Amino acid sequence: MSLSFALLLLATHGIPILFFAYMATDVLVRNKRSVEHILLSIICLLYLLLFAEEYVRNQVPIEYSPILSSVWLSSAGILIPGTCFHFMLKFTRLDRHLPKYLFPYVFYLPVPLVILNIVTGAEWISTQEFVEVGVWKLPVYNTGYYIAMTSSIVTDALYLIPLLIAKRKAELQEQKSIYNQLVVGILIAIVWHCVFGYINYGDKLPPYPYLYSGVIWCYFLRMTMKRHDFLNLYDKRFEKLFDMNPHAILLTDQRLVVKHANPAAGRMLESLPFAAERLSEWLDPELAKDILDRKKIKGREIELRYQPDKRLVLLVDADHVWVDNERHILLLLQDITVQKLQQEEIAFLAYHDPLTRLPNRRYFHNRLDEALEQAGRSGETLALLLIDIDNFKLLNDTHGHLAGDEALKHVAHILRDAQGPSGLAARISRRRHRRPGADQRRGQGDV
Repeated sequence: MSLSFALLLLATHGIPILFFAYMATDVLVRNKRSVEHILLSIICLLYLLLFAEEYVRNQVPIEYSPILSSVWLSSAGILIPGTCFHFMLKFTRLDRHLPKYLFPYVFYLPVPLVILNIVTGAEWISTQEFVEVGVWKLPVYNTGYYIAMTSSIVTDALYLIPLLIAKRKAELQEQKSIYNQLVVGILIAIVWHCVFGYINYGDKLPPYPYLYSGVIWCYFLRMTMKRHDFLNLYDKRFEKLFDMNPHAILLTDQRLVVKHANPAAGRMLESLPFAAERLSEWLDPELAKDILDRKKIKGREIELRYQPDKRLVLLVDADHVWVDNERHILLLLQDITVQKLQQEEIAFLAYHDPLTRLPNRRYFHNRLDEALEQAGRSGETLALLLIDIDNFKLLNDTHGHLAGDEALKHVAHILRDAQGPSGLAARISRRRHRRPGADQRRGQGDV
């Protein structure tokens, strides 16, 4: 073999081999757990085997071409359609409509035939005739060749069926564009098969030039995955951001069952005493309905009371995303319990005494005006009591102000229990004149 032919083989077959090796590795590394990624890697490896066979066959004597073609090339070629159909149905989620006893086993029925053909030395697959033209060892374009070529084109056309069905059922434009791109890839591959499969170009092109349609097909698959990176949470680009976010991030399916949760979400959900992974069981029903109705949720506040003294206030953002070509729900949960308690405390102290927690002077006067007006309209009698604690200053001076505070709180508790549903107990805190520097709390025993 001359140096020029070695370089030619490297260009025509070595580069595609490297391309498919890169494709298989890149796709699998993206998500090792995804069936679609595994299947696409296998498809790339099968195409790699096709070009590897041709790389080897064109370097050995022509008498080895029939056996290499039947055992190696044909075996890999027979496995590609079933794997592609398995990938298509899984990718489009149409596999859910097939019986479990049928899917995916029906696509791998030729596997025993391939194994038997390899073991028996190509007795089950007829050998192809070859002729040496120029530097190439070309197949003879006979009836068997054209039958195989037509079957390959028909198989390519059948790939369109699941894509067109899935496109018709697609709800989002982004999803339709994914299927459109793959349909274009298949159509180009079919045209390529027709142009370079049926016409004999002699030694102007390498043998089986239609094999390069596999490069086109896998290229379109790669571009689709690159353009539509379905928020793959296994991707390292998002993993650190996902894990470091202090807010809870949840990825759920369409039944609000949690599929992925960042560490902050894990810590939050662990503290809940119910099935936290099933959001539909504890989310506000109205909020859950809006999410399932595919509404975009922005800053919705919900409150969970899961024990008499346990309370969790969350600020919820939710939207729908596509992960691995399937609709999911992405939720961002912010724990605002502390902020909510602080806001409520500020609002409470505007109208209540911080020590006794009774309504203050401002609240009392507002309610008194309302009560007087209502009593005037209804002709009812209104009772108003002003209570002063005797010797309160002496209690402060003798036992300290902390004891005085406790006495005030105890009295407030008694009055709150005695006021009844229509009454009101408030702390007015009437202040007497004191000498400068005296403690301002002394004598504030009015309630």
